[in-house]
Amino acid sequence: MIMGTKNIVMIGASTGGFTSVERLFSKSSPLNASVIIVQHMLESVNLPFRNHLCGITDMEVKIAEDGDILEAGKVYIAPSGLHLKVVSNRRIGLFNDAKVNFVRPSIDVSMKSLKNIPGSKIVGVILTGMGKDGAAGIRHIKRIGGITMVQDGNSSPVSGMSEAAAETGDIDLILAPDEMREKLIEEVGTINDEIARFKSLIDAL
Repeated sequence: MIMGTKNIVMIGASTGGFTSVERLFSKSSPLNASVIIVQHMLESVNLPFRNHLCGITDMEVKIAEDGDILEAGKVYIAPSGLHLKVVSNRRIGLFNDAKVNFVRPSIDVSMKSLKNIPGSKIVGVILTGMGKDGAAGIRHIKRIGGITMVQDGNSSPVSGMSEAAAETGDIDLILAPDEMREKLIEEVGTINDEIARFKSLIDAL
């Protein structure tokens, strides 16, 4: 893994999100980014969800723990019952604070913890779900110079969260999960791309 990556992809999902996340990650090469998933779900589903993702992507997948240092090519799933914040775009912090938008973890809390760091790429993604969690987070990501995407209505089992995010006027792209996968590769690249780049730099010395 590439330690201390500056690229972060944060994905928020709720009702119907498991299928959308599966479509997004299926056949995906390891991204040159830390990927954080905030999925509204019961605690009993955390581990099965993680295990299922492990079977469809080459990226390493784990349930996020307090103090985890972000690594490129790795997926971190926010555990149920705790808010997840990214500290200085480098480390994960978990907090048992009050619910936001009636949920914990809240996508808004996680997205609003991200900062603008020169040379980094921040991508915010809102998938299917009920309610408006993630709309304020998307607005924040756009304000700090990030790229924002929402799932299109045709592929969303429930389009409430995507529509709430789109209504902010801060959405760059409206895509199906399969299209999002290709766009993420285009924006942040893959681990293999980064390794090849480093090798070419070394060879040039």
